Amino acid sequence: MNIEETRPGSKARGGTPFLPVLFLGAGLLLLFVWLSVFYGLRGTAESVSRILWFVRVPRTAAALLCGAALSTAGYLMQEALHNALASPSMMGVNAGAGLFALLAALLFPFAIGARFVLAFLGALLSIALVLLIAKRAGYSRTVIVLSGVAVSALMGAAVNGIVSFFPNAVADKQAFTLGGLVGVSYAGLAFAAVFILPALLFGTFLAGGIDLFALGDEIAQGLGLHVTRHRLLTLLTATVLAAAAVSIGGLIGFIGLIVPNVMRRVFPGQLPARKMLLLSALFGSVLLTAADFLARRLFYPYELPVGLLLSLLGAPFFIWMLMHRKRGV
Repeated sequence: MNIEETRPGSKARGGTPFLPVLFLGAGLLLLFVWLSVFYGLRGTAESVSRILWFVRVPRTAAALLCGAALSTAGYLMQEALHNALASPSMMGVNAGAGLFALLAALLFPFAIGARFVLAFLGALLSIALVLLIAKRAGYSRTVIVLSGVAVSALMGAAVNGIVSFFPNAVADKQAFTLGGLVGVSYAGLAFAAVFILPALLFGTFLAGGIDLFALGDEIAQGLGLHVTRHRLLTLLTATVLAAAAVSIGGLIGFIGLIVPNVMRRVFPGQLPARKMLLLSALFGSVLLTAADFLARRLFYPYELPVGLLLSLLGAPFFIWMLMHRKRGV
């Protein structure tokens, strides 16, 4: 069995109980939220209060939202494209959204809405380019991933160019290009939540059709699913989630690749899509909140961009997935 032949979640057996994993995720989430908000708070009552409400709380809320959004977006893309290697970062969606969000910050520095609208258009353009290139090159699952890598590199080069020529376009260019949650405002957080929360709910509406994807397009069509429309809606929902996350968190990568695939390893049998969506959102929030906390504390008082920490984790994971599937294990 190789990459071309494998669909995500296609194994038929597995006995891992769902509820203990769900409760474990909820417990880990509470732990890292507490650490992120309260660990290491020192100073006068006034300074502690300001740090708590204007730095720690919005940053932790951003980690929860972005983690859930990116992880769920990865799961939706993998199911829509029948490719376990698909994710917002691998498909160029993050980079496209980041490029256009950067353009919005440069052209409309005081318009929060413009940043999301352009980020969404950039993400949409990237996924369209990936699918167009893949279609011209043969539309295999490996070609889709390679097309995503190429588009991501192109968009990433444009981001680096803009940051180099217009360094004031973002407050912290390193945090944006690598991904970071420094300086998240309540206004930006609320605007992103307006898109992320409904998109997460809409994903559960799509879950029934996503379950049918695993049966193959012809069988799904025979069971009454409009496959093309449902696949397009699934990809659009993933694009909205990724664009909203990028608009406040920058180019945070690999969460959408790591979390859904780890969940499939934990549950070798095919879980219903609604449960996979719930686990993806939950553990995506856990991973990003934990990574952000560690990025702040590992080399204190210095802080790593959280995207750098996730890349150090995600790149080996991606290589392992390639090698694992190449061997057909």
